[in-house]
Amino acid sequence: MIDANLSAAGSVLSPLNLENRSLLWKIAAVVFGTMFLALMSRIEVPMYPVPMTMQTYGVMLVGALYGWRMGGITIIAWLMEGAAGLPVLAGGAGSLAHFAGPTAGYLFAFPICGMLVGWLVQRGWNGRNVILAFIAMLIGTVLCLTLGAFWLSLSIGVEKAMAVGVTPFLVGGVLKSALGAATLRAIPHKSERKSD
Repeated sequence: MIDANLSAAGSVLSPLNLENRSLLWKIAAVVFGTMFLALMSRIEVPMYPVPMTMQTYGVMLVGALYGWRMGGITIIAWLMEGAAGLPVLAGGAGSLAHFAGPTAGYLFAFPICGMLVGWLVQRGWNGRNVILAFIAMLIGTVLCLTLGAFWLSLSIGVEKAMAVGVTPFLVGGVLKSALGAATLRAIPHKSERKSD
């Protein structure tokens, strides 16, 4: 459970404590984070019309480790790289066209989901309680699938969108959420007090 004293004291848990780092540290973290997300995008199982990749694992982990603000900035920076044509999206793809195609809903969902997971982790849903960490990752994954399927349904219909854009990814989503929680469990956590 979330420590009641933690909430009362107004402190947040931040595994990497990026909010209190120098600007240079933050820039380096964003660069490293976008490279990590690009690498996770290369690990995929081909499926139609949306490939299953380790992207959701990467997005949730960046949100969890970086915190909601820095995580969101990093995920958006990665998406901007993809929109600019850099080969950082699924399968090494990259172009503005991906932000209007069948995967656009998932892409636009990534920053929202990563920030949500980061926000939950900073409030105690982290590796100190692996069950809450798993639930945080799972919530982010379900939200990503929901938003992605909604966009997909606009072009192929709700039933087909659920069949090809959600159902095949449910088991993988659970496994990646468990892996994310285990990763958080393995990383030491620092407590920081929010400044007034």
